[in-house]
Amino acid sequence: MSSYVTKWLAPMGLAFLLVACKPADTAIPMANAQQHLTGNTMGTYYSIKIVGVDAAQAEALQVQIDKRLDTVNQQMSTYLTDSELSRFNQSGDPGPFAVSADTAKVVTAALQLGHQTDHALDVTVGPLVNLWGFGPDARPQQVPTPQQLDDTRAHTGLQHLRVAYDVQGQYLYKAIPELYVDLSSIAKGFGVDAVSEYLSEQGISNHLVEIGGEVRLSGLNGHHQPWSIAVEKPGAGEGLVQQVVLPGNNSVATSGDYRNYYELDGQRLSHTIDPKTGHPITHNLASVTVIHPSCMIADGLATALTVMGTERALAFAEQHELAVYLLTKTDDGFKVDMTPAFKKYLRG
Repeated sequence: MSSYVTKWLAPMGLAFLLVACKPADTAIPMANAQQHLTGNTMGTYYSIKIVGVDAAQAEALQVQIDKRLDTVNQQMSTYLTDSELSRFNQSGDPGPFAVSADTAKVVTAALQLGHQTDHALDVTVGPLVNLWGFGPDARPQQVPTPQQLDDTRAHTGLQHLRVAYDVQGQYLYKAIPELYVDLSSIAKGFGVDAVSEYLSEQGISNHLVEIGGEVRLSGLNGHHQPWSIAVEKPGAGEGLVQQVVLPGNNSVATSGDYRNYYELDGQRLSHTIDPKTGHPITHNLASVTVIHPSCMIADGLATALTVMGTERALAFAEQHELAVYLLTKTDDGFKVDMTPAFKKYLRG
């Protein structure tokens, strides 16, 4: 997911990816008809393209898709007060707190990515996001004081969160009662994976699933062409293309801070918080795009790399052989950096 927020990504959030499909020269046979499903979930939208089914079949599939997305919301939303995650956050008990296998899977992935990225991804940072005015509370009238930051940071940190498994189930533990977990930087990608995997289970190998800008692709589109994705040009108005890629059977996630920010006391404050400092990021990395088989992992990595900044992000991505595309703001526009693993997905 693309940002640290204390609810699911709002409609104004970061949908940097545009779907680009080759126009048809002739009518598409019914066997390759492409149905388009749209709806709302997780505080944002979904857009799903399915090849090889008729309208009635697509309608039946959408009913099941909505049920699965509702389940993810009931498990991991911080906007729903009765979700599994909200009840864990409200509990002052250290645990064990029983959760579904899906919630445990996402928290486990978040912890693993957090440790691998030296805590650039930290799903406990929600109280800091709120302190800086990007959560449900009103924006502050002045920059938080060092004491406010220290007090808030004392209630954050991956070291306070643990997942455990046994033969009876899976459980979350919190080392401090104030710990607040927000999975919005990774669970949207999990929702994309869940829908894509459901469609594959139904024998629908040609599809595209997008939730709020995070995308997973499989097979070909209705014109027998590979799915293509356009990375949006930052700050240039919606719909302008920076780069077109052909990801194959992979996921694409983009994160950035050029839309969700405000100014206070003469400072430009980004919605992306650096967990190590407790402050909004101040570097010039404007956009990070990650291609990975798992949309959940791509989602989390995109956020972590945004926190790191250009040099650290590029070094980390190359070290781990990740397919990553970076856009950094300069005085003359944007500088492009990409890893060798990303170049193979460029459209000629």
